Amino acid sequence: MSVDDRIATAEGKRRYVRTLFATIANRYDFITVALSYGQDRRWKRRLIDLAAPRPGARALDLATGTGDIAFALAARGARVVALDVTLRMLELARRKTRRAVPAAAIDTGLHLIQADMVALPFPGASFDIVTTGYGLRNVPDLNAAIEEIGRVLAPGGQLLSLDFNRPENPVVRAAYLAYLTIVGAALGWLLHRDPDTYRYIPASIRQYPGAAAVARRLEARGFRSVRAYPVLGGLMTIHHAVRA
Repeated sequence: MSVDDRIATAEGKRRYVRTLFATIANRYDFITVALSYGQDRRWKRRLIDLAAPRPGARALDLATGTGDIAFALAARGARVVALDVTLRMLELARRKTRRAVPAAAIDTGLHLIQADMVALPFPGASFDIVTTGYGLRNVPDLNAAIEEIGRVLAPGGQLLSLDFNRPENPVVRAAYLAYLTIVGAALGWLLHRDPDTYRYIPASIRQYPGAAAVARRLEARGFRSVRAYPVLGGLMTIHHAVRA
């Protein structure tokens, strides 16, 4: 069965993604750097600059992975909850914490928890900022994830998301997906002896609605001032939206 078939349903994608990220966790930092041409950290800094967290802001980083965005928020003085469904990702994030974040920032509020971003274990209006890097594209139900984010954001709170885009131009899209398929297969074989491992990325992009459609879904679910900032010539996107 192809990767596209395995993630064709919400339940199939949920199972596939959980297994996949447990498998790739130890290589996650390397892969994000490799597939972003070394630009991943710069894009995340731009996301943090757009959020402009004030000291003491309540922030939630979803699909935190090994914690880069969460650490950057904490370094700016935010009180951060970093959430991921994959336990191994959180274990790796904990190892990085002491060298990535000043001790004072850790002591005043940086918490890592395992949970699902479509069923957030927080009461409504708990956060001023919600961030996610490569999170929305991976959820089994995008609309449910957006609704959960809107629920836990306080009125006027910000959502910021960095992710791959699905280019609207069919020629650009075909070339982009072909490139990711070839590179992903090579990396999958080299790192895991399984060429399908990173073929998930182009498969997930094929099923992703794209930056403009994600912006419309945000607006339909109670967000305003929705902006989609193109990155890497539009192959990536930073979404920035405010909870009404």
